[in-house]
Amino acid sequence: MAKHLWSISLTTLAGTALLTMPPAAAETWGANIHYPKHADESEGNSQDSLARLQEFGQPATSLAEWQAQLDKADEAAQVIAVELASQARRLEIILKTDQEDLLQVDATQFRVEGNSLLATIGNANLNLTDAEVFTAANPTADIAQVVVSPGENNTIEIIVTGNNTPPTTPVTVRTGFFAYALNSGSDADELRILVTGDQDSYLVPDASTATRTDTPLRDIPHSIQVIPRQIIEDQQAIRLEDVLQNAAGVISLGNEDGRGSEFSIRGFDDAPVLRDGFRLPVFAGDPAGAEVANLERVEVLRGPASILYGQVEPGGVISLVTKQPLSEPYYNIQLQGGSRDFLSSSIDLSGPLTEDGRLLYRLNMLYRQEDSFRDYDNNLERFFIGPSLTFLIDDRTDLNISLEYVKDNEPANFGTIALGDTVAPVPLERVTNNPGDIIEQTYFSLGYTLEHRFNDNWQLRNQFRYISSSFDYGGVFPFPAFPQDDSGDLPRLFVARNGEMNAYSLYTNIQGTFKTGSIKHTLLAGVDLVQWREFDFQRFDFAAPNVLNLFNPDYPDPATFPADEDIPIVVDRIIETKQLGIYLQDQIDLTDNLIVVAGLRYDAVDFMSTDSVAVFFEPETEQYNDAVIPRIGVVYQPIEPISLYASYARSFSPNFATDADGNILPPEEGEGLEVGIRGEMIKNRLAATLAYFDITKQNVATADPNNLIGSVATGEQRSRGIDFNLTGEILPGWNIIASYAYIDAEVTEDNDIDLVGNRLFGAPENSASLWTSYEIQSGELQGWGLGLGFNFVGERQGDLDNTFKLDSYFVTNAAVFYRQDNWQFRLNIDNLFDIDYIESNNGSRIRAYPGDPLTVRASFSYTF
Repeated sequence: MAKHLWSISLTTLAGTALLTMPPAAAETWGANIHYPKHADESEGNSQDSLARLQEFGQPATSLAEWQAQLDKADEAAQVIAVELASQARRLEIILKTDQEDLLQVDATQFRVEGNSLLATIGNANLNLTDAEVFTAANPTADIAQVVVSPGENNTIEIIVTGNNTPPTTPVTVRTGFFAYALNSGSDADELRILVTGDQDSYLVPDASTATRTDTPLRDIPHSIQVIPRQIIEDQQAIRLEDVLQNAAGVISLGNEDGRGSEFSIRGFDDAPVLRDGFRLPVFAGDPAGAEVANLERVEVLRGPASILYGQVEPGGVISLVTKQPLSEPYYNIQLQGGSRDFLSSSIDLSGPLTEDGRLLYRLNMLYRQEDSFRDYDNNLERFFIGPSLTFLIDDRTDLNISLEYVKDNEPANFGTIALGDTVAPVPLERVTNNPGDIIEQTYFSLGYTLEHRFNDNWQLRNQFRYISSSFDYGGVFPFPAFPQDDSGDLPRLFVARNGEMNAYSLYTNIQGTFKTGSIKHTLLAGVDLVQWREFDFQRFDFAAPNVLNLFNPDYPDPATFPADEDIPIVVDRIIETKQLGIYLQDQIDLTDNLIVVAGLRYDAVDFMSTDSVAVFFEPETEQYNDAVIPRIGVVYQPIEPISLYASYARSFSPNFATDADGNILPPEEGEGLEVGIRGEMIKNRLAATLAYFDITKQNVATADPNNLIGSVATGEQRSRGIDFNLTGEILPGWNIIASYAYIDAEVTEDNDIDLVGNRLFGAPENSASLWTSYEIQSGELQGWGLGLGFNFVGERQGDLDNTFKLDSYFVTNAAVFYRQDNWQFRLNIDNLFDIDYIESNNGSRIRAYPGDPLTVRASFSYTF
């Protein structure tokens, strides 16, 4: 057998550390080191998954350097408890200590002797309170005994004994940040240590949305909730709305006539959606809808976030983190089928393209079709493709290039309408436009991320993204207007409409860590440049409306509709917007348990609009706004599991909306105060956050209730309340995510005195959600599991005038699943009791969107 030299290769963007060792040294038994996920990881890999290793010095490039890192600890860790976590497909041995970073593992001592696996943990003493040795019998079907005992010279010995042969169940030893697999069973000439992340955890310890740096949630002075991939898969979520039902205080406001998703956070609408840190321009919203199959996780940051993302609403932001290339081969295929001819097929492929592992790829593709439960003639069809490449140029420079393309054909959905003080008493299946109306949409995004690490402490990141989206209603369609009385007669105007948006975004920032005396700083300074161009074209026929009676509808033949060219053009508008943002942020560790996060941003926005027909808008309008936006937050940790925090921040958002006369409204400004507590009930497994907030916003743009086109500035709105979320693993195999929000959101000042005191539309006073699943850990039923949950949304006002209400609803969801080896089957039932309810409304009497009835989905996936 050829001799092998020790070598270490570290790559940060893919999040991989490879340690190559002689097979003889490990006796063909290797060690996989699993590192907990960071905010930018996907399927166990991240853009900087070795960030925490910087505590031990510069990443090692030789065995001597690796050993030097381990030798930095000058005292032995005290292991005070040993726990076993038996989960499907693996057994985890957890060594509990207050000094995890001191624990060392001697890779040459991962070995097999007879029918046992053995490992030696260095620089540690076993100091149990009730025994000298830990023993456990028959934790899994093929493991007879686990013994953890003191060794010589500050070591701990672990012996895992199989019944007659070495255990085939994967066995890992967790020592704080790291988990070491005892039985890789490699027959290759080389054994590898790979830094990856847990695949099935509900709890994600870090996030990047709040600070644009990978920061532990416990060190962030804001309420931030992370919904990871595992929850998305367990619930079989296919819409962004489905995912965000798990987030406290996030409410769906509808799909903008089929053109995209709208959300409110803490009562404020127009919550911005970010994709990999890039804010989608206001016009785009989320035009073609985010494809959930390409999401690694969703982060929800509550409260003003203008310091990092510029012009955003003070309620918070929704951040979508897409999947990234992996350093190891990964192939997954999935088939789904269900109610209303639902059919979906997808693939997720990833791995290295070159032998040296410096060029990585990922490819996600999906085709989906589904009939609406409403009385439309057409079904929804979606095609999605999302390839990405990561080039590890050298040990300090990484380049990632990603593309997303979505093509949608679906019914033009205008929801239902309000009559009197509630939603019209007609079947929710009934449509208010015409059953054959469709909308075609495309979304295209192409960009790169270039990251260079000057040394262990300083790095530069440059990102560019081009976004193009368009929609077309595909001809003339009847647009529902405002009903005149309770007779059910609904005037409908013949309309033709299409639009297009192109945006260019360039983000550059530099991040560094340094100390001033004993105080540690994490400094972030950056510049954002965004330019986008929008085109909106509309024809409206006000002269001869078509009247549809909702109680006895008679939909006219589209052949009788007026020709496109016979309808007057009312909007032929081009909007050009340029934005510049400069920001500075410092995360200051004053002591080990006191952290201050402070930042300042300067924003400038140049807005120009031209309209060639000038019916609703001025022929030419230009507006320039700028602002300086501060933020400060403090985190105090009286004990390790508890973080107390307080923060103050402002927001700024130019009003691109115009009133009915075409005048641009003044900029919106907001400020928010938040205090909260975050705690870990079970370390690294179960955590909760409780926050109180008080947010005020001035010059709010809302739809003009008396005009189809045009907005009004409502003066001042205020939202106060609490939100709570709990996420993680209660017991081995028992996972939970729960949320609750109390929101008191109202108009506090307005030029229309009748609006003062009105509740904000779409903002329930109480809302809550729960999802919990349990997977059987051993025995003949091992791998089987159940899931159960609910979504509750309280009574909401339908518009700002509070002229009608939407009833509260309580939807129950359930699931059963089976996992074995590389494949899994899942059956999900949403709206288990088939209740009728209105899911969302965008503040208008003509756009109340019904929720789906009982829905069954089955999926089969295989990973190889």
